[in-house]
Amino acid sequence: MKKWIKRFLYFLLVLFILLNISSAFHAYKFTHFYKNATKIKKPEEMSFGEKMSAALLGVNYPKSTVVDSLLIIHETIKIKTIDSLTLEAWHLKQPDLGDENNLLTIKKGTVLIFHGHGSCKSALIKEANEFYKMGYEVVLTDFRAHGNSDGEVCTIGYNESKDVKAVYDYVKNTGEKNIILFGISLGAATIAKAIDEFKIAPTKVILEMPFGTLYDAVKGRVRTMKLPEQPISFLLTFWGGTEHGFWAFNHKPEEYAKNITCPVLLQWGKNDARVKETEVNSIFKNIASAQKRLVVYEESGHESLCKNENQKWKENIADFLSR
Repeated sequence: MKKWIKRFLYFLLVLFILLNISSAFHAYKFTHFYKNATKIKKPEEMSFGEKMSAALLGVNYPKSTVVDSLLIIHETIKIKTIDSLTLEAWHLKQPDLGDENNLLTIKKGTVLIFHGHGSCKSALIKEANEFYKMGYEVVLTDFRAHGNSDGEVCTIGYNESKDVKAVYDYVKNTGEKNIILFGISLGAATIAKAIDEFKIAPTKVILEMPFGTLYDAVKGRVRTMKLPEQPISFLLTFWGGTEHGFWAFNHKPEEYAKNITCPVLLQWGKNDARVKETEVNSIFKNIASAQKRLVVYEESGHESLCKNENQKWKENIADFLSR
């Protein structure tokens, strides 16, 4: 009997070690994007060996590709972060009306737009167009490791806060007084961290579908893959932070929200499979500003609310910006 118990304990130990090794590989792959990586195959397109490798060790994610279909005249700019990475951004400038002695600008301010995990600035062209038509200049930026910006490592908002600060400082240094921050998913969570960490002071903030904590974000990702949340979520969160030198369980946008004192519009899709309503409610409750509003989109999930429910989105954004 003792021999069988001993063997069973050895089996559990080996299983624990293998599960940690696999989780460490998956966490590493999920936080890296490679410029020359090939497009990820669908499961039905994979051989048996490719399926086993993907299941045990993860896959190499290709860096998002920027497609410039923006019809508005814009300038491509380069912005340096405090840790020496170069970000690429598009700056959509409002025209000046009048002659050189009597200039009249229609610009109301500048909106800084930040995308989600694995995406890039060209995915938010629709949002940029809408803000521009409302009279705002727009700066769309590729986060580090995304699009045409430097780097291969994405820390799901932890270090990307430096990117938000860099873009904010760039626009502030142009003399702009009315700076609005807009972010989707990763972009929204990163904005919250940048305000908490660097004490940047935007005029207003628009957050769409931010995750409550990094642990919640991982659980949401695992959930959409139809895998058991535990212990996979815990191990992925642990290894994801450990590999990049921070304690991932302390990365909490719901806590960062306590330092957001400017007016905030928080938006979320009712059918969001990644971000739960409890996460959004926790963030909304913690936002320090007395001027805050939560809007739920009944027909949307974890996607562009601007594209999916355009009229409702435009009305809510216009109302928020006009106050």
